Amino acid sequence: MRPNRRFVILLALAVVAACGGPRAPDGPLTGSAIGGPFRLSDGNGRTVSDRDFPGKWQLVYFGYTFCPDVCPTDLQHIAQGLRIIEKSHPDIAANVVPIFITLDPERDTPAVVKIFAAAFHPRLVGLTGTRSQIDPVLKAFRVYATKEGTGPDYLMNHSAMAYLMDPAGKPVSFVTQASADDVAAELLKYVR
Repeated sequence: MRPNRRFVILLALAVVAACGGPRAPDGPLTGSAIGGPFRLSDGNGRTVSDRDFPGKWQLVYFGYTFCPDVCPTDLQHIAQGLRIIEKSHPDIAANVVPIFITLDPERDTPAVVKIFAAAFHPRLVGLTGTRSQIDPVLKAFRVYATKEGTGPDYLMNHSAMAYLMDPAGKPVSFVTQASADDVAAELLKYVR
């Protein structure tokens, strides 16, 4: 008996490891109950919602700015993958909005998120909010995140994946961040 694909995906998301923990399986997500509306703050303190990107594909990554390794590496691959497409297929790249949503709003203020996002790509939209704003978004995207440790240098254990959402806000694919070429290939596979 073959397991239901949705069950396998959700089980993979439920697996927990340290920062940079479980990687999502590559591939289509059509029909999955992942994603949903959000209203958060950008690096300038302006309210941004999922509806602020009409007609655009959203490449959504969850992480935190104090992450010592995986988040910066993943975002670097995402940014480089987007740059590859900007050079080879600028029309496709123009239809993709890269979005970083923090899991750690206590430290990731708008000013911190603004600097962090700009370090990777000029179009990367960095979003934060209050804990009560962030938690429902994490739940909607099936993101695992928990605080580990005390004091100012605590870490966040979390799932590490990027979601490609179509212009209607529906999940299309997990985008592997193993390399910039992987990101570019996944975007070229789906985005039109």
